[in-house]
Amino acid sequence: MNRYFLQLSYFGKNFNGWQAQKNIASTVQEIIEKNLSIVLQEQIEIVGCGRTDAGVHAKDYFAHFDSAKSDLAINKYVWLNKLNRICPADIAFHDLIKVQEDASARFQAISRTYEYHIHKKKNVFLTDQSWLCAVDFDISKMNEAAAYLLEVTDFTSFSKVNTQTHTNNCTVTIANWKHESDRLIFTIKANRFLRNMVRAVVGTLLDVGEGKTSIDEFKQIVQSKNRSSAGKSVPANGLYLTHIEYPETIFIRE
Repeated sequence: MNRYFLQLSYFGKNFNGWQAQKNIASTVQEIIEKNLSIVLQEQIEIVGCGRTDAGVHAKDYFAHFDSAKSDLAINKYVWLNKLNRICPADIAFHDLIKVQEDASARFQAISRTYEYHIHKKKNVFLTDQSWLCAVDFDISKMNEAAAYLLEVTDFTSFSKVNTQTHTNNCTVTIANWKHESDRLIFTIKANRFLRNMVRAVVGTLLDVGEGKTSIDEFKQIVQSKNRSSAGKSVPANGLYLTHIEYPETIFIRE
């Protein structure tokens, strides 16, 4: 068998998240497995680089699969074109790369980067792509609080409870806000993320920007390792997975 990485993007509005689940229809994984099996004429199972919740978008997503065909990467544009034609308009495939037989899209990612988008004025073209929140946030305070995330490793306060993860430790290397016209964009990069972590971090930082939580209180929330002490999770429609990094050694360039 030959192992391949698929690079793709999807608009999350019409999907119940990435992961295929019993009695849950219309997940990204389910749709890709079904159509990839049709195109390749063999039963295909894929493993994604991570789970995204219902409504969350991905600009840069990787999944791996095994196929008996050895020439997919050589003729990748033919196969990608077939796959793009058969799949829904809100899923797009960009690249197909042969990788080492033990390469894992999930476990070998070096880093992941997310963005959260907020618009402050009603805009009919952004309804499903960004969260409308007409509050005059203090960006400097939010950035000061966000900088603290680079100093800690335990993110239990921002994780869903009763998850099956063995550790809540993450290494955050980027966490900042920028202001573009009437829009706010939060960028966060880490080696791994916990379930619901980004949306909970954003919600808590917005409490700082609104003056509901001081920077010292934000630090105490992180240190408490208690999800109930953090802010509410923001809506899914503003969240994007934007970049995944892998070690170059797993790729087989033909």
